[in-house]
Amino acid sequence: MSALRRKFGDDYQVVTTSSSGSGLQPQGPGQGPQQQLVPKKKRQRFVDKNGRCNVQHGNLGSETSRYLSDLFTTLVDLKWRWNLFIFILTYTVAWLFMASMWWVIAYTRGDLNKAHVGNYTPCVANVYNFPSAFLFFIETEATIGYGYRYITDKCPEGIILFLFQSILGSIVDAFLIGCMFIKMSQPKKRAETLMFSEHAVISMRDGKLTLMFRVGNLRNSHMVSAQIRCKLLKSRQTPEGEFLPLDQLELDVGFSTGADQLFLVSPLTICHVIDAKSPFYDLSQRSMQTEQFEIVVILEGIVETTGMTCQARTSYTEDEVLWGHRFFPVISLEEGFFKVDYSQFHATFEVPTPPYSVKEQEEMLLMSSPLIAPAITNSKERHNSVECLDALDDISTKLPSKLQKITGREDFPKKLLRMSSTTSEKAYSLGDLPMKLQRISSVPGNSEEKLVSKTTKMLSDPMSQSVADLPPKLQKMAGGAARMEGNLPAKLRKMNSDRFT
Repeated sequence: MSALRRKFGDDYQVVTTSSSGSGLQPQGPGQGPQQQLVPKKKRQRFVDKNGRCNVQHGNLGSETSRYLSDLFTTLVDLKWRWNLFIFILTYTVAWLFMASMWWVIAYTRGDLNKAHVGNYTPCVANVYNFPSAFLFFIETEATIGYGYRYITDKCPEGIILFLFQSILGSIVDAFLIGCMFIKMSQPKKRAETLMFSEHAVISMRDGKLTLMFRVGNLRNSHMVSAQIRCKLLKSRQTPEGEFLPLDQLELDVGFSTGADQLFLVSPLTICHVIDAKSPFYDLSQRSMQTEQFEIVVILEGIVETTGMTCQARTSYTEDEVLWGHRFFPVISLEEGFFKVDYSQFHATFEVPTPPYSVKEQEEMLLMSSPLIAPAITNSKERHNSVECLDALDDISTKLPSKLQKITGREDFPKKLLRMSSTTSEKAYSLGDLPMKLQRISSVPGNSEEKLVSKTTKMLSDPMSQSVADLPPKLQKMAGGAARMEGNLPAKLRKMNSDRFT
């Protein structure tokens, strides 16, 4: 297959065909399946690799008059052959027209017949036919001034025509010469020294799946305020049923961080991180075989030598994006300077890259890692805990003021209840973990086991029987607060019992 590709190029693909069910001749023993060269279907691009947009405007109708309203821009946008043709044609017509006007003046005055009379003063000396009138106009227009043909003061109409010729000549010179100057100084040729890599690559960088391509500047002069943008062109259908053949989506290449502002001295690798906000969030190596999209790259900057804005464009189709590749380094440190090797500018090499999309990777990570899953909580138990806290608040307000001052820790039951409920939730979530993780958690010295045992011991403390030790008067007054009083220390319980007896 590689030999066939070297022979016929990449414009053809090898298709394997079998003889079963077809009119092909049967294969002999030891022969493999027949191979047939089929030309590839050319991918229709919106933007060519050289930056030219494949768009043609048609059926303008009466809108073509808008081109004449901006005639200067129309002439600048024309191709060079049309510019040169218009340039030559305009000057030729203007010269012939003005030479004809001088010949008409000489003809109406009779200077053509009396040019050789010694005592006769013509309008223009030594003009006695059309070629001489044409030469007089050229001498006047080009300010050559040989001195052999000149205008006299006996011809007022010649003076008026001379003024009109000077004004008209200045207008034509300014228009056509200005058009040619703008045409020659356009920064389109500067864009040809801005390089883009032939392929874009997708691989891991800094632990994230990233789309990358490379840009470079071949000239030593810099691009001032260089900025890069990326557009994804992809057809889609809206939920309302509208079909968008060339829907444009923005690819973030560092707009939020300022990485899109380039210091383009050496080749740079432009990165687009594929995350949940990226249009390639669902893109995998398998889906790239069926997807159809085009990435348009636009590089803009100011030419340092002329101060004019330059724009370079290119595009990458889905078959020009290499999955699991990375660019070769092109910069090396020499003696006193950095050297850029442009022979490796387009070269890539394969690197280990997961074939899954970012969405699939996140789903597999959530399914395989139990620590990321949220702890299961019982909403009913939380609701009961809140009700219990509210009941304790009501009970504490019913206690005598002396007892409230003696206790001095009104928030102690709430803290203890919160700690116990948290511990029960941890114990509940521990039972939901896999068996392997439960074995790890059951190792002696584990902090979670210590916390559970400590909480169990605290809840099973004989302090819960402290309500029975109180006098009957206090038990009747406290009512439902027996649980709260049971959590008091033994010294404080004895103090309270001695005080109320």
